[in-house]
Amino acid sequence: MTTPRQVAQQQVPARLRVAVAAPLSEGNCARIQELEPRIDLVIDQSLLPPMRWPADFAGDPSWRRTPEQQRAYEAAVDSADALYGIPDVDPAALARTIRANPRLRWVHTMAAGGGSQVRAAGLRADELDRVLFTTSAGVHGQPLAEFAVFGVLAGAKGLPRLNSQQRHREWSGRWTMGQVSEQTVLVLGLGGIGRAVAAKLHALGATVIGTSRRDVTVPGVSTVLPPDRIAEVAPSVDAVVNTLPGTEATEHLLGKRFFDALRPGATLVNVGRGTVVDESALLDALDSGRVGFAALDVFETEPLPAHSPLWDHDHVLVSPHTAALNAAEDRLIAELFAANATRLLDGDSLLNRVNTVEFY
Repeated sequence: MTTPRQVAQQQVPARLRVAVAAPLSEGNCARIQELEPRIDLVIDQSLLPPMRWPADFAGDPSWRRTPEQQRAYEAAVDSADALYGIPDVDPAALARTIRANPRLRWVHTMAAGGGSQVRAAGLRADELDRVLFTTSAGVHGQPLAEFAVFGVLAGAKGLPRLNSQQRHREWSGRWTMGQVSEQTVLVLGLGGIGRAVAAKLHALGATVIGTSRRDVTVPGVSTVLPPDRIAEVAPSVDAVVNTLPGTEATEHLLGKRFFDALRPGATLVNVGRGTVVDESALLDALDSGRVGFAALDVFETEPLPAHSPLWDHDHVLVSPHTAALNAAEDRLIAELFAANATRLLDGDSLLNRVNTVEFY
């Protein structure tokens, strides 16, 4: 009797031809092939945009290929079994490649939330069935968790008030600052990022409530409840950290109903996706004092438009979607890709598979 693993192994090649569609250093090319020698990398550095900083996979926007270079780039991605990156981080280019390359079976996206890029490609059901998609989820967990803790601490210690008094050279009377060790923090999402956030906050003594659609037990989390019940606990929390992806189910989960129920003066930190927060409702909550401080690394529209009131709000910290970035990110993504290539070649299931129904 043939086992499912044997069937899977019959469907995979002995070697994997991988077209590098996103910037990848020579050192990380070597690292991938060191970890999985059965990979044949197809890469031409002259066809890839120069990066301005680590993990800048879209590259310098002023850089352009010549028509001849574009044909060479498309020929490379159209010849591969797998892609390292979405071509030009462009959903339309992804759709073109999948339709031009019937042998393509796997695309690794650079972003932790790469499912949204796959959704934007508008692929047919048969195309979603033919090609596996994976993300770089988990690579960014620790940097984002540190930013989340930073935001919670900034809210507890009254960063807006401190900034204002310093700006106005005001030496006020003393006041009692919040203690994170005495606070209750709601962490939305208990994936890799949410678990890292919960662990750090628990280590500081906070009581952590988490959300999950599944019945899970997570170290450091005292209570787990489904996302549709967050308004029930809102009156009892001092801070909220969003780590959720952007899906139809999570869009504006943090909206007027939630903010109206929130304990006055609570802190909001967003390191998930900007669409989870209704920014209009958030601004009302900031103006009313229902939210005392918001540390935001992601926004509904990025870059954040110059006319957005969030730029000038005294109780908002704007971070330009940079909290996840660290010098090791490129290497960690390359190593994750190599590990998944090994799984594919061995007929095993891949890490960080994109759910092609909800696209997360």
